[in-house]
Amino acid sequence: MIMESIKPEAIYTTTETEKVLRVSTSTMKRLLKKGFIRANKVGGQYRILGKEIIRLISPEAEKKAIHSYLSLKKKVTDKMSEW
Repeated sequence: MIMESIKPEAIYTTTETEKVLRVSTSTMKRLLKKGFIRANKVGGQYRILGKEIIRLISPEAEKKAIHSYLSLKKKVTDKMSEW
């Protein structure tokens, strides 16, 4: 239910991410500081990609996405090598 609403390429603030993950501000700071969730600092505020939130919520979803990408990449590479 939550995963469908998270867009992988969208950019989220820490406040938005806290709501999605249902964690407190202090927990969010801890996740960022320890590197559990990667973020970029823009103008003194963190910005988090949706795919990072998905990765944190469901490593299995990330693995499926990587597998799909690599499978498609192989098909494209094989097709191009035929040319």
